[in-house]
Amino acid sequence: MHGTAGIVTAAALAGCSTGQATVDTTRVADVKQASKVAQQLRQAMNAVKFQEVLDTAPPSSAQVRSMQNPVDKEANPRARAFAAADPKPIVQQPQMDATIIELDKRGRPVSSGTVLMSPLYKDGVVVPVDRNLSTKSVRWRQWDDAGWYKNKGQGTLDVVPGRENAPIDHMLDYPASVLKLMVNFGVLRLVDQGKVKLDDTYAYNPTQISSLCGGASSRTIRQYMDASLTYSSNAASCALIKMLHDNQAIDPLNKTFQDLGLETLQLKGTNPVNGGRWSNSITMSSLDTAKLLTLVNGAPGRVWTAPDGKPVTSGVLSTASRKFFRSELAQQGFNDMLSSTNRCGGKYPAAGIPNAAPARWIGTDGTVTVDGNKFGRDVRPCNKKAEVTFAHKTGWVNNTAADAGIVRALPGKGGRSYVIVVFSNLGTQYIDASRPATPPGIYPYTYTEKFGKLGRLLDTYEKRRR
Repeated sequence: MHGTAGIVTAAALAGCSTGQATVDTTRVADVKQASKVAQQLRQAMNAVKFQEVLDTAPPSSAQVRSMQNPVDKEANPRARAFAAADPKPIVQQPQMDATIIELDKRGRPVSSGTVLMSPLYKDGVVVPVDRNLSTKSVRWRQWDDAGWYKNKGQGTLDVVPGRENAPIDHMLDYPASVLKLMVNFGVLRLVDQGKVKLDDTYAYNPTQISSLCGGASSRTIRQYMDASLTYSSNAASCALIKMLHDNQAIDPLNKTFQDLGLETLQLKGTNPVNGGRWSNSITMSSLDTAKLLTLVNGAPGRVWTAPDGKPVTSGVLSTASRKFFRSELAQQGFNDMLSSTNRCGGKYPAAGIPNAAPARWIGTDGTVTVDGNKFGRDVRPCNKKAEVTFAHKTGWVNNTAADAGIVRALPGKGGRSYVIVVFSNLGTQYIDASRPATPPGIYPYTYTEKFGKLGRLLDTYEKRRR
């Protein structure tokens, strides 16, 4: 089989009435009709019980009462985030958006599953997708910080026009630093077009200083990309965004996403003078992010068909650019969400996807330090037991947790290959009741351990499936 000819889809749009604004969540996409991976994803999301987290800034708090829709949320230091003096149970079902695309040995999609969870869909709802890994069954809404507490988290601003009557209604989580996947994809498109080279030096000279982006700098594009992807440098990412603006490449990048059928991928509203102003107008769904990573991973021939009927292939990036992109993602320093390798060996957090921490971050004592952030656990035992590589990008703010990447089995370790993306509103504001205190000098816990549990459950399923 070539392309997506044999792909198994979640319900394949069966049973979804486009004339129905709201529906019973058990009937939108009956789990019995869904692909096996969609069933497993929904079951795993329910099994880890995300609704049991504690909220360190519940709706009655002053922070929430004054909450607007801030830009550059990533600029706020963790120390100034919500204090956990008196955490309370979360007031409603968390917002979740998760996708797995299963791949064959050549990287071609063979099955997929997307599940949304929210106050509207407390047990999760499987999203029906067609052979092109697309759906018209969801009304995608833009994230609204204060609005999540209102109207069961529906949101008010549409991301994709013309979906007012879609049977599923979901507010997309703000993507946080996972947006850097879009940025770096755009930069590599410029490289492939011959407009810039990876080893060109780019002088970042913002005419307006942003607290997110910092002051002037000068590095090669390769160095900026490495900093953006491996240790999530906001300053480097701002430089890359400004460079895209300098080359009039932002609008063409957004059009490319639309042309590829990645309709929710929108890098909008950034400031051309400094590359900052990251706001809720920047949107990504887990499905479209997973599709983008499927192209980055590479597959022969037609991967899916674009809205205009043209074949979408991995040739959207050159072989060299895809190889560089994957290599950078494979050197991810922050393995602490779906993977928890950086905190190997303790009772908390739970074990996640079993990948190895990259050697560049490991000190002589076996502990990981990323851009000055010390994790303090010897990762060598987990590295010895690693079963997969995980080329991925994480992201967080107070009300975002995100992880998106490509999983490949190591030789003799089960043969699975898949793309996994999880977005949620359970950022640093939300904690586990069982979370221990962070030792002095150690990088604070960023996410609930339930993400690691989810990652391990799904990877175990993929291993057994293969």
